[in-house]
Amino acid sequence: MLELEGVAHRFGRLGPLDLRVAEGETLAVLGPSGAGKTTLLRLLLGLLAPDRGVVRFRGEDVRALEPAALRRRIGYVVQGGGLFPHLTAGQNVTLVARWLRWPEQRIARRLDELLHLARLPEVALQQYPAQLSGGQAQRVGLLRALMLDPEVLLLDEPLGALDPVTRFDLQGDLRTAFEQLRKTVVLVTHDLGEAAFFAHRIALLHEGRIAQEGTFEELARAPADPYVARFIHAQRAPLERLR
Repeated sequence: MLELEGVAHRFGRLGPLDLRVAEGETLAVLGPSGAGKTTLLRLLLGLLAPDRGVVRFRGEDVRALEPAALRRRIGYVVQGGGLFPHLTAGQNVTLVARWLRWPEQRIARRLDELLHLARLPEVALQQYPAQLSGGQAQRVGLLRALMLDPEVLLLDEPLGALDPVTRFDLQGDLRTAFEQLRKTVVLVTHDLGEAAFFAHRIALLHEGRIAQEGTFEELARAPADPYVARFIHAQRAPLERLR
């Protein structure tokens, strides 16, 4: 579904790297701040062009595709949700569908499907982003990304700013949604536990390159180098202190 071949971006301090994401797979891109995670998502979406290499979507060079059409096929949830503060939640979710002149009945039908999937109360659609809880705002951001039924979801630290309880609840709902929708998902996070919870496969970045790629078990049991081992052991759960 997605492929980066020999891709490098100088200002994003990324690469060169090779990466493939299969159809229906959830890949977690893991790494510290500044490792190039967000740059990687922007390259996949065509918001940035690589200095070297090629980015492909379904086998086609992203640079050869019409940008607006590509972005309608890829849902993007930015850090913090990225909701427009002057629009209600419902207006945020339906913005592109209305710009594409979808009939009102089609919009309403799609909204009903998404509200059920995200477990968001209908009344929340009438509220502005400042009136929503953190968990509700993240759900609205997800609904907006899903509105056009894209083939791929790109999520940039979607749960990073939430309190632990809200984050725990939303993690479960998101994983259920991924399983039901069978979308191809690339999830950026700095949290190893979150990556293990969501992903079929993990790509750990270090200074713009892939330090190791594989399942959580592969990274934990056979780290490729001292950096990978240190990254894994640095994410110690507080409950370990009680053992």
